[in-house]
Amino acid sequence: MEALHLLFNAITVIFIAATMFTAGLGTTLSALRGVFTNVPLPALALTANMVVIPLLGWGIGALFGLPSASFIALVLVASSPGGPFGTKLAMVQNGDITAAGAMQVLLAAIGSLTFAPTVNAILTAAKVGKDVSLDVGTLVQTVALLQLVPFAIGLLLRRYAASTAQAWHPSAAAVSNVTFLIVLAGMLLGNWHDVVALLGSLTLLAGFVLATAAFAVGTLLATGPPVRRTTMGGVAAVRNAGPALAATGIAFADQPAILGALAGVLLSGLVAALPIAALLSSRRSSPGNP
Repeated sequence: MEALHLLFNAITVIFIAATMFTAGLGTTLSALRGVFTNVPLPALALTANMVVIPLLGWGIGALFGLPSASFIALVLVASSPGGPFGTKLAMVQNGDITAAGAMQVLLAAIGSLTFAPTVNAILTAAKVGKDVSLDVGTLVQTVALLQLVPFAIGLLLRRYAASTAQAWHPSAAAVSNVTFLIVLAGMLLGNWHDVVALLGSLTLLAGFVLATAAFAVGTLLATGPPVRRTTMGGVAAVRNAGPALAATGIAFADQPAILGALAGVLLSGLVAALPIAALLSSRRSSPGNP
């Protein structure tokens, strides 16, 4: 089991790095500048992901009357933006991959700093859980190594070795696609007993509703054409599991109830977001649709 766990972690790392590398290979510096110089876009994305969606997690948890473990898991997920699946969803929906990659890295980096204070504020106000304290430096390093560095390498290859970038892009995309499927299968198989245990509760529904609402909020709080707006919706819908898992281990001693709820919320969020992205891709593949 330990060997399988290590293998899954290794494949997950490859998936994240390959996805960000692929995004970088398809990005130009001028397009990237266009994303960050459009000040309302990152400002709205930060507002949606750092403020609105954590509050949504709190509200949905309270509305559904979730037990403490599930409420904590939902708040942890809602407060952790910048998940690597965001760029993958942009690829699935034929969206704005440049904006997705840039915003995902920005959200993950800033989210490393805001995660613990946000969770603490919500859990204190809701009178649930305990103080969450994380090694911010480690989180920032993880974001840099797994997301920013591969994205930057791909971007530089595109800038200074365009023919190489063009030749490598299909292979990098294939690695991203294959490892994506393996990670999905691993998440389902590795956590199936936790998810099954939640059947009949409102935890899975809460995760599904949170992801759907986050997709809508991310889309509405964005600027630009529909393709870019729905791309921001996809980035908002899938959250960053890393800080949430770290908090569960450090602050909650890996309580099985919280770990199970966390797995259920993350998986139900993907179940909500993937069909939306696939539907958008289908519509954009039809003649005459943007």
